[in-house]
Amino acid sequence: MIDSNFNWNAAAFFERLTGLNRFAKDNAYRFSRVSSLGGFHDALGSMTSTQAFVAVSDTSQGGLDIENTPHTRRVKTVFLAKRHAVDDMKARERCMDNMRELFRQFMSVLLQEKTRLEENNIYIDPRISFTEIDRYFFTGCACAFFQIAVDTYTDLSFNPDEWLTQDLTQ
Repeated sequence: MIDSNFNWNAAAFFERLTGLNRFAKDNAYRFSRVSSLGGFHDALGSMTSTQAFVAVSDTSQGGLDIENTPHTRRVKTVFLAKRHAVDDMKARERCMDNMRELFRQFMSVLLQEKTRLEENNIYIDPRISFTEIDRYFFTGCACAFFQIAVDTYTDLSFNPDEWLTQDLTQ
């Protein structure tokens, strides 16, 4: 079955925010699409000319809930990274503060987006945590991520035309 109801494009949303946000521009954040944590780590290694970036994974975790109102849940991951001098913990903390502020500003717009999406039966889970990645993850770069869970109604009506037989219990 094709889930045609799931149409919120997290990558496009955060690419737009990164391009339009003054704080992101002033702090030289660039947008990137990656595939998973491994893709994020690879992108960090190739950041020779970029001081900071926002990266959205083009893969997602997900699942289907068949209780009550069937819905599909997709979890999108947004990574943040900002370079600093190696072994300078004060610089690292300033970078983390910087990413926390960018996260706050992004969430102020996501709150508006949440309301807009609900009009189309797309629901963002209101619990969004900000996770700081250990300092040893990538030398000279402060990193963090947050995940957004999005739920959409999924039509699980039985359609006999999808099956070769009508008796599926045998």
